[in-house]
Amino acid sequence: MSPRALPADTKPGRVHLVVPDLTRSIDFYRDYIGLQLVERRDGTAALAARADEPILLRLTEDRTRAPRPDGVVGLYHFAILLPSRRDLGSVLLHLFERQWPFQGFADHGVSEAAYLADPDGNGIELYADTPRENWQWSHGQIQMSTYALNVNALLRLVGDESFNGIASGTRIGHMHLHVSSIYAARQFYHEVIGFDITNSNYPGAVFYSAGGYHHHLGTNTWLRPANAGIRNPAGLADWLLHVPGSDARDAIVSRARAAGVPISDHAEGTALRDPDGTMLIIAA
Repeated sequence: MSPRALPADTKPGRVHLVVPDLTRSIDFYRDYIGLQLVERRDGTAALAARADEPILLRLTEDRTRAPRPDGVVGLYHFAILLPSRRDLGSVLLHLFERQWPFQGFADHGVSEAAYLADPDGNGIELYADTPRENWQWSHGQIQMSTYALNVNALLRLVGDESFNGIASGTRIGHMHLHVSSIYAARQFYHEVIGFDITNSNYPGAVFYSAGGYHHHLGTNTWLRPANAGIRNPAGLADWLLHVPGSDARDAIVSRARAAGVPISDHAEGTALRDPDGTMLIIAA
């Protein structure tokens, strides 16, 4: 293990989006995705899989924001990890019944995934992992494929059971960011934050994780050059990374200071900005 490697228990936490219409966004994430509204006040909202479970999504309203165009640095998608294939099938069936459009489906070998966007164009991945013992590694690289997903097999697992919201235990599985430079992103997320690189074989993309997971983070330049220099209008405000203990957090902060990375205090932890200005909050 590298001295800078993140502890195995490191995991992404809640995602914070700025939206132009808070009611519309709440309606989508509650009525279509199946999250529960935990709190709404002063132009903000918090949603979770269950009221007594960790917050998965924070929303802040800013009516001056416009829908985000393609090719903007920042959020590519955030990925909601379902506890099982059946749980994934349940939310997919619900979305089909509500006639919400999907952007694609994929069997990645390590996971089964569906892709869509919220009303403001923010990318979302809904996925379930395959058994970890079946994941394939070669020369330190996780083998991830992009094959056709057997959607019908997932839907058959649901049977006739009605949809009662997204499954308990659902969490944020990974983040995927559109960046202006793969090299600069790698220097920040690998050298400063301490993520291991799990796959760098995809053209224009690098994937990172802690503890041998397939990926907690992806970065890509697939949408260049359109709008590559424009910051998110409506979209990602920040995302949270949970590390187990203050020692792990302090080590990240120390590396960030040495690298000249902007650092600030935040109510939930220590805020850092990546080379494109995307805010990452380190919470111990």
